[in-house]
Amino acid sequence: MVAPPDNDVLWARSLHYSHSGSPGLIGVSVGVRHGEVLAVTGPRGSGKTTLLRCLSGQLVPEQGEVWFNSVPVHTMGAVARERLRRDRFGWIGPEPGLLPELKVWENAALPLLLSGASHRAAKRAACEWLDRLDIGGFARKRPGALTRAEAQRVALARALVGEPSVIFADEPTAPLHRAEQATLLRTLTTAARSHEITVLLATHDERTAEVADRRVALLDGRPATSAGRAADSAPPKGAGADTDADAQPGTDTDTDAGTAALGLPDEAEGQGACSLSA
Repeated sequence: MVAPPDNDVLWARSLHYSHSGSPGLIGVSVGVRHGEVLAVTGPRGSGKTTLLRCLSGQLVPEQGEVWFNSVPVHTMGAVARERLRRDRFGWIGPEPGLLPELKVWENAALPLLLSGASHRAAKRAACEWLDRLDIGGFARKRPGALTRAEAQRVALARALVGEPSVIFADEPTAPLHRAEQATLLRTLTTAARSHEITVLLATHDERTAEVADRRVALLDGRPATSAGRAADSAPPKGAGADTDADAQPGTDTDTDAGTAALGLPDEAEGQGACSLSA
């Protein structure tokens, strides 16, 4: 086992992963520096989602190593990896994944509420991010009252609310129009740089990738530089599918525990940061 470089907050070596026997990642290595915005590019089915899910601890690679701040993620148990995702990572995917029974601010505050923060502190932090995303006025509404673009901004607020060390953004702009994409990306990158958050941005869109400091390209589950050399032995087209179109890992928080356990109030609090009109 080789320790990662000191300046890499995330580091992976020789990752292999398969989906029901079909290769998803084949010998992928990557290092991400603190505060860097790294774009993972490639067409659909190239391995982008699988790589992000391995790096975030959602999947355990069949071979290879994943390190976060010199801690081996690939050797962690399920509980430790879940805690890492909840406390240190944020996730935003192509679908907002909001809980319809919760208000907008509650959805945004969910990572903090699940980690045991007080309602007042969680609400204040959530509303600060909602205001920065120009959707503070929707704080007391339900997700059903939002447009797709507005719901995706709530999902971004949820990813940012705990000020994580790393945000994994898996095709976050895919469902949005061009102007809405620009707004979401501008907010994500501005927040990342001002709070020194590392971002891994998976995208097949060239304009989206332009916001990154650096790029890593994948093709058929391999680094793009080696995929061409391995073309003769590569699996059939589509065999390395990374479930870009189908996988919806949702948030890093474990919402399956049920919202009742959160003790969320039926009515908005009389005090706190969200003194917003309904």
